[in-house]
Amino acid sequence: MQNLDKIVALSKNRGFIYPGSEIYGGLANTWDFGPLGVELKNNIKREWWKFFVRENRNSIGMDGGILMNPMVWKASGHVDTFQDPLMDCKDCKHRSRVDKLIEESGTWKDTKKRPEELSLPEMEKFVFDNKIKCPACGKVNWTGIRFFKLMFSTDRGVTEANLNTIYLRPETAQSQFVNFQNLQRSSRLKVPFGVGQIGKAFRNEITPGNFIFRTVEFEQMEYQLFCKEEESMKWYDIYKKKAHEFYTKRLGITDRNIRFADHDNLAHYAKAAVDAEYLFPFGWGEIGGTHHRGIFDLGNHQRDSKKTMEYKEEGQDPFVPTVIESSHGLDRILLATLVDAYNEEEVAPGDTRVLMKLKPSIAPYTVAVLPLQKRGLTDKSHELFDTLSKNFSVSYDETGSIGKRYRRQDEIGTPLCLTVDYETLEDNSVTIRDRDTMKQERIRISDLIDFINRNIV
Repeated sequence: MQNLDKIVALSKNRGFIYPGSEIYGGLANTWDFGPLGVELKNNIKREWWKFFVRENRNSIGMDGGILMNPMVWKASGHVDTFQDPLMDCKDCKHRSRVDKLIEESGTWKDTKKRPEELSLPEMEKFVFDNKIKCPACGKVNWTGIRFFKLMFSTDRGVTEANLNTIYLRPETAQSQFVNFQNLQRSSRLKVPFGVGQIGKAFRNEITPGNFIFRTVEFEQMEYQLFCKEEESMKWYDIYKKKAHEFYTKRLGITDRNIRFADHDNLAHYAKAAVDAEYLFPFGWGEIGGTHHRGIFDLGNHQRDSKKTMEYKEEGQDPFVPTVIESSHGLDRILLATLVDAYNEEEVAPGDTRVLMKLKPSIAPYTVAVLPLQKRGLTDKSHELFDTLSKNFSVSYDETGSIGKRYRRQDEIGTPLCLTVDYETLEDNSVTIRDRDTMKQERIRISDLIDFINRNIV
């Protein structure tokens, strides 16, 4: 199991992730993605879109707005129920989410039930009976449970006398639901069909975040399948399996570090729900989920908007489709890929290299171009960079010894390094080095694109 501090340090030093607003002391649970982080993020998004939308029959995409009519969030239940149970330490004023406080205290031993499934009185009693300490100061002096709203609100209007409260969306899914009729009519799709979306969501999180695991601003990748009720459990099982395939096959996450935890206590409208969890250094943490949402969302929007959400097909009675949701947290998945890929490998006595064994198809850079020396090789190296960058994400590094440059590329997960040397000027070939095996071979520049394509699957 990797030390999270090492991941945090590497992320900042190599340009994956920086603390948000750092020069002003930062802002809790906010982070900025650097040049490598944004490439990794975009590669994960691309793989998700290909897998869930482009390669998936009867699937389309959309990009909904962050701001929506407040009635959307009233109908969805967020205005009335989207809140966390919190307790404050009376001594240091540290605020903790109660279910997480119980889970992280080490006192919870029930393997069949999770702390979040307790009732509020049960949570409070458990904290007091087990004398759970404040994680900030170590004292045992708690207030009772209070609720904390998770939606960010803002005002819209020209003058203070004419302001309306609107919300930053806490999830992306609702725009897929309110646009159901537009999506179906414009695409002329028959059920079952699915809609994918990737976008920002916002939650007023106040608990410690474990790096980018819990943040106030994050990206979701969500797919909603609209189907007939009698076929819904079949599709639920299919998308549960698809989630596993996405994590392990498309992203290369180690299978033993992924598990699926079924919900014991379901929402009143749900038939089934399961969390996909990854084994982080701080324990198992949710990175996604598959949910049988029934007709709850479409039904509520039909009721409150007075607009039909029924699907009509010739020769059949109209019906409100059942929804199967496949939801994935991009930032948490990115953290899982970093943790999973991080390795420290002893290559010789006293010589250890840091190796980020990212799946080649999602690595920030596919290939690095490294001139052996600057003198006489820069023009050829730039020419090679220009050629390859039309097809791949390419890093260029001419600073330091070739050995140190190899190690820098190992640390950021670059699968292949190309060394341009003086023989290159004579035979138009380069030395190509594999990240994982460190094996080197000579290859002609004219064969490079095909070679790289074969090795980044």
